[in-house]
Order: sequence, then structure tokens, then C-alpha cells
Amino acid sequence: MDSVINLVNAAVLAGTPLLFGTLGEILTEKSGNLNLGVEGMMFMGAVSGLWAAVFYESIAATVSGVLAAIFAVIGSFLFGALGALIYSFLTVTLRANQNVTGLTLTIFGTGIANFLGEILAQNMGGYARVTTVTQGAFANLNIPGLSDLPVVGKLLFSYNFVVYLGIVIALVMWWFFKKTRVGLNLRAVGESPATADSAGINVTLYKYLATCIGGGICGIGGMYVSMVTTNGVWVYNCVSGLGWIAVALVIFVAWKPALGILGALVFGGLSVLRMYVPLGIPMEIYEMVPYVATVIVLIVTSIRQSKENSQPKSCGLNYFREER
Repeated sequence: MDSVINLVNAAVLAGTPLLFGTLGEILTEKSGNLNLGVEGMMFMGAVSGLWAAVFYESIAATVSGVLAAIFAVIGSFLFGALGALIYSFLTVTLRANQNVTGLTLTIFGTGIANFLGEILAQNMGGYARVTTVTQGAFANLNIPGLSDLPVVGKLLFSYNFVVYLGIVIALVMWWFFKKTRVGLNLRAVGESPATADSAGINVTLYKYLATCIGGGICGIGGMYVSMVTTNGVWVYNCVSGLGWIAVALVIFVAWKPALGILGALVFGGLSVLRMYVPLGIPMEIYEMVPYVATVIVLIVTSIRQSKENSQPKSCGLNYFREER
């Protein structure tokens, strides 16, 4: 029983950056933009979150872990949104090819993150890291009366605050798409921008806002990697393919934010399987499992397509108002 609980705990922690990447891309694709730059935006969020926390520590007389965490979250969101803004300008305003632009954003985000990370490391004497106070702000919480409950306490109430933030964002996005007029307008833009435009919906504004906010959410996922996974230390190439798995997860969960929680848990479990299910096979095989699962998901979903669980119809296609 303890082994199962520990596996679930590890799966939740490992799946959290995937959840943020998935949610950010779902929001983006609901507007009709196919942004394959999730990996790049997560890299940008990873380095900017660390930079923001280090900057706060350098100006604070007494370091507060809470404020350092706030700086990290806001910094990662803004830098991720900046990457998405560049994508939006090129695809929505200049009508560049969405696939090429997204791939370019991945290359750009990865390169600039590793570059800025190395600069920060050099400025800090060899490697970049935050203080133990800031690290403590990202440690697992101990909720009085809940965390100590047998089984349930460890399964539900013993994670860091970013895990709960991701779950809240997923549920809010579900409510937003299903229950609000703005959410319905956004879905209309993604399905048929010409029809939405005819109804008086500002297609350009919706695309920009959804894509930039989605990029910011992806950035927070990257910040989680640098502040939690690597314990507040900059590690070269730290995101390492998580963005691509998140893109596949969007298809796996059928563009449903709430289902993204389960999808992230499953893929998070696959990524830590080697530590909890020893089968005596080479470590490289274990490391391949999440990526093999990603390929299988793409194949199965392409075969079993349904109208209800399909990609927004205009996704990947630029909207030309003159052709309406």
C-alpha cells in the first residue's frame, strides 16, 4: 500500500508541469491557434521564474519565501506570455504559417532559456540557485488536520502549492468553457471564426488573449521544473521534451481541461515508473516509456476520431476576414 501511495505522490509531482503545458495549449487551441511552441514557452518560464526569484532575493533586505514564489510565478507567466505574444503577432496579424511559427518558437525559447540560464550561473559564481528560504516555499505543504490523515492525507493534502494551482486552473477553465458567455464565444472563434466575426465577436482579440494567457500558463509549468523538479537550481536543458508530451496530452484528453488532470497523472506516473516498479530492464527503456505512450496516443486518437472529441475546426488555419 505504501508503494502505491508513493507512486501516486511521485506521479502527481512529475505530472504537474505536463498539466500546465496541457492547459495552456488547450486554451490556445480553443481559439483556433495551433501553437507547437509549448516546449519553448516552458523553457522561457523555467529560466524567467528562476531569474525573478533570484532578482527578488538580491533586492530584499530579508528574504520571504512567499514573495519569492510570487515573483517566480509572475515572472514565468509574463515571459511565457511574451513568447505567445510573438507567436500571435506572426500568425494572427502577419498570418504566418502556424506550424512553422510554433516550431520556431520552440527553438527560440529553448535557446534563449539555456543562454540566460548560463549567464545567471556565471554571475552567481558557477551555478545558479535560489536560497533555502525560497526552496522552502516550493516544498510540500503540511495542512493541519488534513495532511496527517491516514492514506487520504498523503494522497490529497501533501503537495506543494503549484500542484493545487494547476488543479484550480483546470477546474476554472472547465467552468469557463462550459458556463460563461466569453468561453462560449472563444469556442465559437475556434470552430468558425467567420461565423463568430459575423456575430460581432472580435476574433483577433480573442485569439490574442487566449494564446497569450495560454502561453503564460505553459510558462508556469516551466517554472515548476526549475523551482521544484530541480530544487531551485538551473539545469541546462531541464524541460527536456515535456512540452512535446503536453502537446500530445491535449489530444489524449480531447481538449477537456478537467480531464487534463487525469492525463497528467497518467503520464507523470509513466515518467517515474522506473523508481517504483523495478522490472530488471535497462534504464533507457524506462525513459522511453512516456514517449512511446505519446506515439501510441497519437495513433489511437487519429484512428478513433469523433466529432465530439475532435480538435477545433479552425485550429491551425489563419483567418482572413476578407474571405469571409
